Amino acid sequence: MSKEHSALLWQHVLSEQPFVDATAIVRASELGAWTSIGPASALLESKIGDYTYTSESVEINYADIGKFCSIASHVTINPGNHPMDRVTQHHATYRRVAYGFAETNDESIFAWRRAHSVKIGHDVWIGHGATILPGRTIGTGAVIGAGAVVTHDVEPYTIVGGVPARPLKERFTREIAEQLLRIAWWDWPREKLVECFADFNDLESFLKKHGRK
Repeated sequence: MSKEHSALLWQHVLSEQPFVDATAIVRASELGAWTSIGPASALLESKIGDYTYTSESVEINYADIGKFCSIASHVTINPGNHPMDRVTQHHATYRRVAYGFAETNDESIFAWRRAHSVKIGHDVWIGHGATILPGRTIGTGAVIGAGAVVTHDVEPYTIVGGVPARPLKERFTREIAEQLLRIAWWDWPREKLVECFADFNDLESFLKKHGRK
């Protein structure tokens, strides 16, 4: 995304009413408050938590995504699979109606995709062009590097990258990660977020102020 395009994307003011760009397609999905769906993005049967946003050209299928997630451009979550065990892998074998081969589609393929949904925690950053394969779980606070292909589950507060994606480092020590998971600030009501907003810029003072005494 160019700097000019990025600037235009954030000219609108967000609110409890989800913002969906006019060029985005959202089908059978649930969007939380303060969410933003960017240009040319497509969502299918997915749930997007409060404050989560997508940049441009993001594809999300059959996924449950938490709050405060940052999804960069050209990310694909739960891409379609093709039946490699059949004579042909072409989707005409299950999207039969479109090709005039039958009066109904093969719903078993879509049922499999729903059964292998992707689950993403809170405060997850997914970098440009990353792909998360079906059935994967991404823990809260994780970072998915640009261009990564996630083939295995990712632990909370872990940074992964590469093809296939592998752990690169931890965002914080296990002790700090566990403290943040216990605090669960992403579930705070709006009033508390506003009140404590300045605390989010300093990890040490945030833990001292909001961690368990």
